Amino acid sequence: MFTTIESFKEYWGSESANTSKMMAALTDESLNQQVGGNLRTLGRLAWHIVITIPEMMGRTGLKVVGPAQDAPVPKAASEIGKAYDQVAKSLLEQIASNWKDETLKVKDDMYGEQWARSATLGALVVHEVHHRGQMTVLMRQAGLKVPGIYGPSYEEWTNYGMKPPAV
Repeated sequence: MFTTIESFKEYWGSESANTSKMMAALTDESLNQQVGGNLRTLGRLAWHIVITIPEMMGRTGLKVVGPAQDAPVPKAASEIGKAYDQVAKSLLEQIASNWKDETLKVKDDMYGEQWARSATLGALVVHEVHHRGQMTVLMRQAGLKVPGIYGPSYEEWTNYGMKPPAV
């Protein structure tokens, strides 16, 4: 997916900023929101995004600073947001100091398969985007305002002097 470190850095900068926006919109009370049954809570989804970065990128040899895979979900939304910002920053630092463009072609054992590091970076971003989408549903159920990511959210249309689209 990525052919240069610089292209990943630019893309990650934008996507991690979007995820930080989502994390900042969480409240302590919203962390227990779930669709139902035995499914992940909003807090668990957000924490899953956080702990996946060091776990997945550790498989490539990077030492991303962040919580362990088995670390419990914090009770405070602000702790999840701070942890996310830490791992997102650490990932960029690790890549910048340990990889070159040619490194993106190196293959690693990723969950029983061989993935080029460029594909691993792509999977990491898509994984995060996927779970952000799940989070928006739970955020709405919890009564939170969802921040606009790739355009204005329903609540943000009035900021542009426009009516929200009909639903």
